[in-house]
Amino acid sequence: MKQIEINSNDAGRRLDKFMRRYLAKATLSTIYKVIRKDVKVNGKREGNSYMLAAGDMLTLYMSDARIAEWTASSETGAGSKVRRSFKIVYEDEDILVADKPFGLLTHGDSNEKKNHLANQVKDYLIETGKYNPRERVFAPAPANRLDRNTTGAVLFGKNSASLKTLNEMIRENKVDKYYMTIVYGHPDGEIDLKGRLIKDQKTNTVKILDIGASEGREIETIARPIRRIGDFTLVEIKLVTGRTHQIRAHMASVGHPVIGDVKYAGGRAADVNRKLKQRFGLSTQLLHSCRITFKEGIGPLERLTGRSIEVDLPEEFERIISGLEQAQA
Repeated sequence: MKQIEINSNDAGRRLDKFMRRYLAKATLSTIYKVIRKDVKVNGKREGNSYMLAAGDMLTLYMSDARIAEWTASSETGAGSKVRRSFKIVYEDEDILVADKPFGLLTHGDSNEKKNHLANQVKDYLIETGKYNPRERVFAPAPANRLDRNTTGAVLFGKNSASLKTLNEMIRENKVDKYYMTIVYGHPDGEIDLKGRLIKDQKTNTVKILDIGASEGREIETIARPIRRIGDFTLVEIKLVTGRTHQIRAHMASVGHPVIGDVKYAGGRAADVNRKLKQRFGLSTQLLHSCRITFKEGIGPLERLTGRSIEVDLPEEFERIISGLEQAQA
């Protein structure tokens, strides 16, 4: 027999969804059978849709061996420990802002299930005693994601309430996300780009259509030139919407592709990319998530209203800026 007290991170979940996360290696039919025969909430049988509340006491009338078999390593995080490569830019009791390095996935995929940013942050929180996975099904998770080769700020919710709130704030456009990049050519002042984006799953590329098109999802990208560097321009990007490859495809669509981006740069820009690869070893997009501004915090994150969190440019980004400047001297 095992007793589990529901805490604030797991409150608000349906009983069946809680059990599916807690007994992660059990089949769905097994979960429903366990709820019918082997689980009581506050001493009573409850249905699959029962909504758990903080303080509820679950009693599992099962042997420790059976529980261990179905939870396996999901309770403890055993076997998931990976070497930390991210930097912490900001942390409080509710959120963490990580500086994701080049080449690291935000989430795992079919090829890399262990060493990704989400696991690294979880391991850090376990090691520092800020997260204990043993008695809960919630796990700290990112509220935004960056491509493998894009660096910079990724927001994590450290508890269920803050993660839910971060997702809501991003969905309701209460969080501004800014990027720094270098583009080919010279944009003529600040440009507010609007259009629609469709994705080709087979090629993992996107296409930009006019705003009046009937296909795709609406996008908006604001680009503000910082300074010219020879044939290039250092640009700050405000991402109004956050779609796959949005910045790269949108800037390329108006003739100012991100340097190093082999997917969306064509013509003369592609020739320039080959030279940049030879000189700097730059073989992918130069894109850095440099600042997050909380326009309006809500609920448990109301205190963040008006706060900006900045992430310094990586050394490699600075090296390329210096190299391009020296070439013009």
